[in-house]
Amino acid sequence: MNSAHLVLGSLSVYHRSAGEVPAKSHVKGKVKHMDLRLAGKRALVTGSSSGIGEAIVKLLAAEGVAVVVHGRSVSRANAVAEAIRARGGEAEVAPGDLTTDAGADAVAAAALASGPIDILVNNAGVIGFLSWTEATATDWAQIYNSNVISGVRMIQRLVSQMRERHWGRVIQIGGGLSQQPQAGGPNYNASLAARHNLAVSLARELKDTGVTSNVVAPGAILASEAARAQLTHLAQAHGWGETWEEIEHNATQNIAPNDVGRLGRPEEIAAAVAYLASPLADYVSGATIRVDGGTIRSVI
Repeated sequence: MNSAHLVLGSLSVYHRSAGEVPAKSHVKGKVKHMDLRLAGKRALVTGSSSGIGEAIVKLLAAEGVAVVVHGRSVSRANAVAEAIRARGGEAEVAPGDLTTDAGADAVAAAALASGPIDILVNNAGVIGFLSWTEATATDWAQIYNSNVISGVRMIQRLVSQMRERHWGRVIQIGGGLSQQPQAGGPNYNASLAARHNLAVSLARELKDTGVTSNVVAPGAILASEAARAQLTHLAQAHGWGETWEEIEHNATQNIAPNDVGRLGRPEEIAAAVAYLASPLADYVSGATIRVDGGTIRSVI
């Protein structure tokens, strides 16, 4: 395992399983869902056929949002949508490649086919951890296209309608490496920083429109059972413990130390997105919500 597998970023690192974990409150011993006032909204989450994006669409759907699942794989996108519908949610698919104008046109058309999009979550992207000597100019351009320009394409195709309706949400999934870059993966680090920067610029552009622009910045996220197995195998070589609790804690402290002492879960990223997507966050724009266990040591 190397730094390409576990980063202080966003674009799908590790995760457990992307199940539905709606926000809950306890009242008189009973559990009920928190009402985020999202019923009737429509959302497109890019890169939502797996990982963090899958957790986001499932939580939004549980909150009453009609979601559009996006991914390059039609079968995987359909599988996520079917799982949502099986639980009573409303889901459609809009597969396509966002690294081209034609692909973005197709995704936008499919997403808008059943109505306007109120919430755009730009989550799709790639991780690239080449060194300064390995990364060519082409590598830099490709990761910038995947992680930055792909999101810009969707903003340009969807936000004008949000302006017309005087309400909307644009949320970038960023990451800690935007603020605290490592030596490795300079092209990836810079692409995350650009996502953060464009979100604030967009917030200024959307002044007085009723549309907000924000960032959710995950830390290291446990993203699959395969990753958990990898960590367990690595733990044997480094003496990080026998139980999963010991392994996760010690692996976290050695690979991505934070104050909570564990890796994040996709559902925790989804919860922050759901809040920002809701009318409860009407007064939040140009902000970054870090969901990283305290990895980034900064008061800003």
